[in-house]
Amino acid sequence: QVQLVESGGGLVQPGGSLRLSCAASGITFNTYAMGWYRQAPGKERELVAVITSGDTTNYADSVKGRFSISRDNAKNTVYLQMNDLKPEDTAVYYCNANRRTWAYWGQGTQVTVSS
Repeated sequence: QVQLVESGGGLVQPGGSLRLSCAASGITFNTYAMGWYRQAPGKERELVAVITSGDTTNYADSVKGRFSISRDNAKNTVYLQMNDLKPEDTAVYYCNANRRTWAYWGQGTQVTVSS
């Protein structure tokens, strides 16, 4: 049974930082591309950042220079370090594991950026 469990969300003031974690089980973690997506109220889910099994990273233009994705294959965990957070970063953040025709999602963690 595949499980992706996100943690680390919360309420933060503009300009603050958060680090999200996603712990995976039930998959051969180091063979999967891992990504973070987000969905704000009334908007479609969008890609935030992805890291391939070979550690290549890609980011949405809106978060480049502020967010950083990384993975620890020994811990089956992917991280999203979010700095200089803005109110428009408010959303539910979802972890995704993707390999060929297989794709799995976590339950999401809320990030709210507000003063």
